[in-house]
Amino acid sequence: MIPWLEASGDFPPVEQALERPNGLLAAGGDLSPERLLHAYRLGIFPWFSAGQPILWWSPDPRMVLIPSDLKIARSMAKTLRKANYEVSADRAFERVIQACSEPRPQQHGTWITAAMRAAYTRLHRLGVAHSVETWRGGELIGGLYGVAMGRVFFGESMFSRATDASKIALVYLARQLNAWQFRLIDCQMRTPLLASFGAREIPRTQFTRQVAELVNYPNVPAPWVLGGFADPHTATVATTRG
Repeated sequence: MIPWLEASGDFPPVEQALERPNGLLAAGGDLSPERLLHAYRLGIFPWFSAGQPILWWSPDPRMVLIPSDLKIARSMAKTLRKANYEVSADRAFERVIQACSEPRPQQHGTWITAAMRAAYTRLHRLGVAHSVETWRGGELIGGLYGVAMGRVFFGESMFSRATDASKIALVYLARQLNAWQFRLIDCQMRTPLLASFGAREIPRTQFTRQVAELVNYPNVPAPWVLGGFADPHTATVATTRG
C-alpha cells in the first residue's frame, strides 16, 4: 500500500517507495506549481495515465546523465555536422509538450494527459520548465522538455518526427547545460537510448543528496537562449563507435 496525499499533505520519505513497481511512492495530491517544484527538490516526479489518480515516483536506482560526460556515437557526430537543421530553446514549449503527448506506434493512450500539459505549461510560464526544439525548413521535427532548478535539469519527455531529431535536441541541451555548469540531467529511468549517450544509474541516496545541493543555485534566466558552447555543426566531439 502507498499513502494517499491530501491537498495539504506532504510526501512520505522517498525511502518508503515500493520496490515493485520500482519507485512508486504515493498517490493523490495535485499538480500545482508549488507541489511539483517541491517534489522535484525531493527527487520525486509524477507519472500516471488517464483514468488513474496522480501517482508519484522516486525509483532506485536513478538514471542520470552528467552533461560533461556526454558521449556521441560516430554516426550521430556525422548527423550533427550536417547543416540541414536548426535548434532553439523555449520557442515552442506548448507544441513540444503536445507532440510528446501523442501516442507512439503500438501504444494506446499517453501519460502526458491534458492535466499534465496544463501543469507544465504553467511551470514554463513561471520560467522553470523549458523546451529544446529541432527544426528543418521551418518545421518542428523533434524536441524535448523538462524542469530546471538551480544546476539540475529534470528531463520529462522527448519526441521525433524525423530521424535523430530528438537526439539532436538532447546533444544541444547537454552541451548548453555543461556551458552553464549544470551538474546533472535527471533521466528518471533507464533506457538504451539514454545509456548510449553516457547516462548511467546511481543509487537514489546519491541522487537525492546531489539534488538537495544543486537546486539551491540561482536559476538560469528564462527564456533560454542557446549559445556559448561549441556548435555541434562544426565542433570536434568525443565519439564512440556506432
